[in-house]
Amino acid sequence: MDFKDVKREVVQFTEDRNWDQFHTPENLAKSISIEAAELLECFQWNSEYDKEAVTEELADVMNYCILMADKIGVDIEDAIISKIRKNAAKYPVEKSYGSSKKYTEL
Repeated sequence: MDFKDVKREVVQFTEDRNWDQFHTPENLAKSISIEAAELLECFQWNSEYDKEAVTEELADVMNYCILMADKIGVDIEDAIISKIRKNAAKYPVEKSYGSSKKYTEL
């Protein structure tokens, strides 16, 4: 299964339940943040984690991101590649390798 198939499954799941009516860009942005917080909660008290719980929360974040991209007409694959290229220009390997500094500090 490729990413286009995954996207189609996520969108179809929502359509089958008539949930698109609730998926405004604002609500989807809220949902992404809420699910990201639930992902973070898996690590709340220490670095040990339940892999199944982390995997499920990560999937929830990704599902909402896919729905947001679909809702606002963004090709998520193109957006990811474009952002990687922008970051590569801001963080050239020779300056950023092994460093956690922000690009303005390199």
